Amino acid sequence: MAGQAYSQTPQQIYAALPQISGWNLSSDTEVFNRDNLYERIDGAAPLFFENNFQEMTSIVYTKGDDYITIQAYRHATPEDAFGMYASERSSDMKYYPGIGGEAQGDEYGLYFFVGPIYVKMSVNNESEEASAAMKAIATGFAEKIGYEGAYPPIIDSFPKEGAIPHSAAYITRNYIGHEFLKPVYTVNYELFGKKFQAFVIDAETTENAQQILSDYFKFTKQDEPFAEGNLLIQDRYNGSIPIVWKGRYLIGAFDEKAGDFPKEIYDFLNRFELK
Repeated sequence: MAGQAYSQTPQQIYAALPQISGWNLSSDTEVFNRDNLYERIDGAAPLFFENNFQEMTSIVYTKGDDYITIQAYRHATPEDAFGMYASERSSDMKYYPGIGGEAQGDEYGLYFFVGPIYVKMSVNNESEEASAAMKAIATGFAEKIGYEGAYPPIIDSFPKEGAIPHSAAYITRNYIGHEFLKPVYTVNYELFGKKFQAFVIDAETTENAQQILSDYFKFTKQDEPFAEGNLLIQDRYNGSIPIVWKGRYLIGAFDEKAGDFPKEIYDFLNRFELK
């Protein structure tokens, strides 16, 4: 996905919405940007800004007194849209395969991401017909919008063994409370008799990766590393953080209970297939 330009106008978003039998796609659209997004979603706007929100296009389907609202949030990159979706993912909802990169919902809403766009759909009246219409709209839009529906490629590098389904995420800043740890790809695991989160930071260059480590070691008052390989950060707030430094990548593990990791963790971290 690197190197692509991710621009999608409200008109192009509207054009990608399918016609659904029995439902009227309104010709009216509302467009919100960083200056006025709060008018629609109020206190939730800052989290969208953290995920590099660009604009939101709101469109409505109607059928009699029923209506389905589409909110298509365009972000700077597919990673940002995925990150926003993952931040609002809920264990209370069902997952629907075949819609964008991942989709979940319930009787009143459906949520998915595709390319740099995160879509939130809602219906005013619960019914099988409205639920079916939402799925048809989501499927048609994801197929027509012109972007690949998939997790960011780095997520595919995480080992599958022990990975907790639907736990992948992307964090743009301030990972585990540290501003210098960014951006971060994460997947939750249950392995070695414990639950933990594995993470990857793509620093883009070896020099940037070394600078991140330098900042971290300065924070922990440890001696700075000058060679790639297995490292251990003694974080007074987050416990022991094992990290493998491979060129531009930092691969690590975090236990929110600040517990120690077994020595096997380094074999696990060295299994990540990063290019």
